[in-house]
Amino acid sequence: MLVYQDLLSGDELLSDSFPYKEIENGVLWEVEGKWTVQGSVDVNIGANPSVEGDGEDGGVDDQAVRVVDIVDTFRLQEQPPFDKKAFIAAIKKFIKNLTPKLKEEELAAFKKGVEGATKFLLSKLTDLQFFVGEGMHDDCSLVFAYYKEGATNPTFLYFAHGLKEVKC
Repeated sequence: MLVYQDLLSGDELLSDSFPYKEIENGVLWEVEGKWTVQGSVDVNIGANPSVEGDGEDGGVDDQAVRVVDIVDTFRLQEQPPFDKKAFIAAIKKFIKNLTPKLKEEELAAFKKGVEGATKFLLSKLTDLQFFVGEGMHDDCSLVFAYYKEGATNPTFLYFAHGLKEVKC
């Protein structure tokens, strides 16, 4: 199994259990998340409605919680939304922190594509949710999520060069 850690903080952000698609010249990875239900599952087989909880609540379990699989698996922490000025400042800080950690060939590819990736993200800024790893470090990679038109599940975006592949 492969786990992808934040190159800046070391937090686990993704694994190969979640297939990705490269976009924006390979600078961004696009990953489809899914809503799942966590908590105790009560199976109603229809034998005795009065015993199986077919009362006022229709057998709904108050302990069940809907979560997004990627957020739950990697304990991502949602951050407040950014306005355009704050977003650009955060991206500049990310680039400044990431640049010294990249190898020469990675750096060239990153610099070539980061402007296009940033413009792509800016075009979706009002629709984006922002996440960081569970450590909530100040200097770390951001993970972005949004809903494609008509989608019921979120799509996550990662800066590919900000991830380090680790074999488990």
